[in-house]
Amino acid sequence: MTKYCLDLVLRRTSAPRPGYVLLQLANPSGALPPMQPGQFVEVRVDGSPGTFLRRPVSINLVDPAADELWLLVHVVGAGTRALAQLKEDALVNVVLPLGSGFTLPSGSSCPLLIGGGVGTAPLLFLGQELAGRGIRPTFLLGGRSAGDLLQLDHFRRFGEVFVTTEDGSAGERGFVTQHSLWQRASAFSSIYTCGPKPMMQAVARLAREHALPCEASLENMMACGLGACLCCVEDTTDGNVCVCKEGPVFNIEKLKW
Repeated sequence: MTKYCLDLVLRRTSAPRPGYVLLQLANPSGALPPMQPGQFVEVRVDGSPGTFLRRPVSINLVDPAADELWLLVHVVGAGTRALAQLKEDALVNVVLPLGSGFTLPSGSSCPLLIGGGVGTAPLLFLGQELAGRGIRPTFLLGGRSAGDLLQLDHFRRFGEVFVTTEDGSAGERGFVTQHSLWQRASAFSSIYTCGPKPMMQAVARLAREHALPCEASLENMMACGLGACLCCVEDTTDGNVCVCKEGPVFNIEKLKW
């Protein structure tokens, strides 16, 4: 897939909850290029003298009606703080689309999409694409508390949403791997997951127990996004591969988990 380096304009910015910022970007020079759920972008950070590398951000949504790209950014350091402070109409330089996305099912299927924390971000775009194909996915989203659950209203546009929280403040108490939904796992055709690695490893184990195909979107530290710097290497059945180039989405059977 062709990669582009574009100056996008920031149309809107909002904070879904403290510590997060949603950037809604458009291409002032024309339409956005094609993108796939699970792919990501590398964002140049301006106005932060100590930030030398671009920041990888999952594609949260592509809004075809508004021709907007949504990026949900977790504010954790100087680079992401600079992105959170951007004002509307600012130009944001991005390289996109990068990596390989999720395998989209065809025909009749009942996928289960499982996410935790900011790892839920790429699942919204996946849910949108599935809904566009006439497939209504089921979402299982987890957080430490109700305040950690992001974009629930947007997820409900595309499918049924179940939630877990560790403190029981929303949905069922516990982890996503403990939700009662697993009691009817045979009703699902496949699983897609993104979030903290321990969560994805636990989901992968359950997927194998229930003989369900499963793809996981890894969140290894990525600097260049092109497979040159080797900082995101993952050990797989095919040997060491760069997550940014060969992934970030992998079939769990390729992962040595």
